[in-house]
Amino acid sequence: MFSLSVHDFILTLSVGLFLIGIISSGLGLYILVSRVLGEDVRVIASQTAKLAQKGIAEDVAGLVGNASSLIDSLDRLVQTSMGIGTFLFVAGFVLILSAYFIIRQIL
Repeated sequence: MFSLSVHDFILTLSVGLFLIGIISSGLGLYILVSRVLGEDVRVIASQTAKLAQKGIAEDVAGLVGNASSLIDSLDRLVQTSMGIGTFLFVAGFVLILSAYFIIRQIL
């Protein structure tokens, strides 16, 4: 049977917390960089702006209203992605700090 001492168990727990924290922080940074600053969002926003200008020039009220709602949706999408990325980064940082303090207790 595999036996662990208390110190080994705490060390294993803290290494696991550290690794999960690193992964979480990495994912948070990836989401912040790729989703928020992604090329797709910029392309859709620029195309929507062109669509709204065309709707104003041709006096089509429905087209302008739909373009406005699309821009609002894109804004909410970016805000949601920023929130998720920030949460993952902060949660990972907290996990890394907790692993550090656990290790510090046993050493």
